[in-house]
Amino acid sequence: MILANTAASGEELVADSHLLPAVAVGRKAGDMIRQYVKTAKNPTAMMGFGGTVVNVKPSPVVAAFSSRGPNMVTRKILKPDVIGPGVNILAAWSRALGPSGLDKDTRKTQFNIMSGTSMSCPHISGLAALLKAAHPNWSPSAIKSALMTTAYTLDNTNSPLRDAADYSLSTPWAHGAGHVDPHKALSPGLAIAKRPNITCALKFRDPGQLNYPSFSVLFGKSRIVKYSRELTNVGAAGSAYLVSVEAPPTVAVSVKPSKLVFKNVGDKQRYTVTFTAKKSVNPVSHAFGSITWKNAQDQVKSPVAFSWTQL
Repeated sequence: MILANTAASGEELVADSHLLPAVAVGRKAGDMIRQYVKTAKNPTAMMGFGGTVVNVKPSPVVAAFSSRGPNMVTRKILKPDVIGPGVNILAAWSRALGPSGLDKDTRKTQFNIMSGTSMSCPHISGLAALLKAAHPNWSPSAIKSALMTTAYTLDNTNSPLRDAADYSLSTPWAHGAGHVDPHKALSPGLAIAKRPNITCALKFRDPGQLNYPSFSVLFGKSRIVKYSRELTNVGAAGSAYLVSVEAPPTVAVSVKPSKLVFKNVGDKQRYTVTFTAKKSVNPVSHAFGSITWKNAQDQVKSPVAFSWTQL
């Protein structure tokens, strides 16, 4: 069997177990094969195992099946948060079931190759356990902050992350803060954690005021949106950070203060961001940027998504 992708999966190749010899190809190769089958008088093909391929470039890429933003529950909280390994993962497998999962499959194996949330979830959960072991006093929100603010958005070719479906550039609506980086997450410098005395009984008038490691700015009747965040120093005493802003040409961003100094470990500092939508001749429906607090040791990055409800 030749399993050829359609536009839904694009160029993403997922290794599935089959009951017959099979090969998976992307949409472009699939279209060529389909055309060949239609036009050739006697179409033929041959399969061969080329061995395990390593050092694939570009890598990583965002899975075509990965959930996408914007957040449909509330547009003022950016989703997804992060991405992690979840495609073609070698994992333990029950001998009570054949590798294809079909009742007719009587083969037995201790390992299988799987893809999906069921594979990315244990990776991220394991990282959370790793951070908790290294920092027993960290809260769940501090662990989440460390994973998000240290995530990377460049692949192994030093280019922006791409979407596996068509290899177009990915955005925070696909990769969130980026791909998790275990080493950097162990020492994030700062944490954007739950504020004290905030309980489930307290309701925000604006969900965007939640002390979250990302921003989702929704411009409606007003062209000005203000949000505040509180940072906790989980790095060295005496740490100082300067802010760096990336924004689309349609938005002006002001951060006050622009420098934060933490005298002691555990100290908290607050900053406020003012987002102003410019009057544009060519308005857009959405755009992206980031706010990063930097020093010589750390970069604490928060992605920003911008949306316009009235153009």
